[in-house]
Amino acid sequence: MRRLQQFLAVAHRGHFTRAAEELHMSQSALSSSIRALERELGVALFERTTRTVLLTAAGRALHAHARQLVGDMAAAHAAVAEIAQVRAGTLAVGTVQTFVAVDLPALLARFHADHPAVEVHLREATSTELVDGLTGGDLDLAFVALDTDPLPPGPTVLRDYEEELVVVVARDHPLTGSACVALTDLAPFPFIDFEAGPGLQTTVAALFARADVQRRITFRIGDMTRLIELVRHGLGVAVVPEPIARTSDLTSLRITPRASRRLALVARSDAPTNPAARALLGLLPVRDGRDAPDRR
Repeated sequence: MRRLQQFLAVAHRGHFTRAAEELHMSQSALSSSIRALERELGVALFERTTRTVLLTAAGRALHAHARQLVGDMAAAHAAVAEIAQVRAGTLAVGTVQTFVAVDLPALLARFHADHPAVEVHLREATSTELVDGLTGGDLDLAFVALDTDPLPPGPTVLRDYEEELVVVVARDHPLTGSACVALTDLAPFPFIDFEAGPGLQTTVAALFARADVQRRITFRIGDMTRLIELVRHGLGVAVVPEPIARTSDLTSLRITPRASRRLALVARSDAPTNPAARALLGLLPVRDGRDAPDRR
């Protein structure tokens, strides 16, 4: 590419000395480079006279292609620079449906304000699907829910979050007067189970299994909004993350002993290669020293 740029300079100036001055190199070095290009192509590109140089037929054939190649390379450099400076490009983020440890809409709004030309793709799926999308290169970052099983090899935990789990009931439910409940207190009541793959579903199941409490599940639902509606109509009780309970109009009861679940922001490495992903990470605070990268 450098030799093509030198070839174009000589063709434009019609003179080796003036082209060398433009390129800030010696005339002998420029002449040597052009001869090397001619040897590589196996043809003469210039007719050299004592006063000027002219393009040969082969030189004229090369000229248009060289301009295109050099122009494309300059455009490629500019495009890469735009990506590196987060002035262009895309950012693909995945999240589980129930992730509320971070106000994701507010976070993306801040990112968009700083980098309006970056196209953000947001995907909602199960933790398993998100990890697959991450390792397959479809996602740059993913907010996932962790259950009792460890993450598969590959993803790196960049941020680690904990959410308290609480019981939600309708306002006229018999348990409404209680400040907290044990899991055994829920056994007599119909249960609404959130089922959307590993994460909240498996964490809640493990809680009841450890407490040796048999649930009477009457509804299995994969949409948290619908689950809240079913509870509101008195069709059962449910265990949900405390931030979700807080934003609903349901009565929430703390579980004793305290129950919680873990969530994480994961990537393929400690330092994502996508500059846009690194910029988004810069908007997330590191909390209490628990958020150091954890390769799993």
